[in-house]
Amino acid sequence: MSHAPMLLIDAGNSRIKWSLVDANGAAIAGGALEHGNDAASREDPALDAWSRVPAPGSVWISNVAGAAVEARIAGVLDAAWPASPRTVVRAKPAQCGVVNGYAEPEKLGSDRWAGLIGARAAFPGQNVLIATFGTATTLEALRADGVFTGGLIAPGWSLMMQSLGSHTAQLPTLDARAARRALDRAGDEPRGLFATDTAAALSAGCLLAQASLVERAWRDLRADWQADVRLVLGGGAAHEIAGALGVAHTRHDSLVLAGLALIAQDAAAHSPSSIA
Repeated sequence: MSHAPMLLIDAGNSRIKWSLVDANGAAIAGGALEHGNDAASREDPALDAWSRVPAPGSVWISNVAGAAVEARIAGVLDAAWPASPRTVVRAKPAQCGVVNGYAEPEKLGSDRWAGLIGARAAFPGQNVLIATFGTATTLEALRADGVFTGGLIAPGWSLMMQSLGSHTAQLPTLDARAARRALDRAGDEPRGLFATDTAAALSAGCLLAQASLVERAWRDLRADWQADVRLVLGGGAAHEIAGALGVAHTRHDSLVLAGLALIAQDAAAHSPSSIA
């Protein structure tokens, strides 16, 4: 097995998270990059960030943000380390102890797949419901035996608020930052219920819609499996939604990167060069 570090890239719809890890998966460096620069150049923040770390022996990419982001990543990698081999991760029928229950396994998003692998390793032998709050809110049901039985996808907190603002004449269009300010101004009402101004009412209403979806899914899953289920939260809006939840939960904000590391380690362990 090579001892060179591995660069892990989680390109979501809102931003790019990355981590440079050693062969054992321990982090060496990491960070997050905003979208907006589709062409590699000396001014690209990604090139600036990655040029400051040791050259990786391999690059592992989960990209659900489309062709423009794919081109940006490829251009920056070509500029920084043109010889580094790179793998774009796709969901498989089974990998790293997780069995993909999708009817068409390859249609599952690579971020959700890597997150499931990360959760399987982080919470071995446990039933898990993963709730990730990004541009979309996604839920994944993972049994203790490693079988992914399916999931749910809904608009994320910000997307809900933006949709209301875009399709109604008298409601403001709020992003997460504006919504947080509105909730802070509203004070400490329990779970933000029954706000007394429009911005807070919109922010809290969409927040409770997110929390209610998660609580309903968690309770139904426990009833269906007749077993306890660990609720795991991650993503950019996890802090706000966690505050609105009335059930126990665990935070884990790096499941995708952790899963990418495990996928890379598994590939290295099964490569011909790793066999003595």
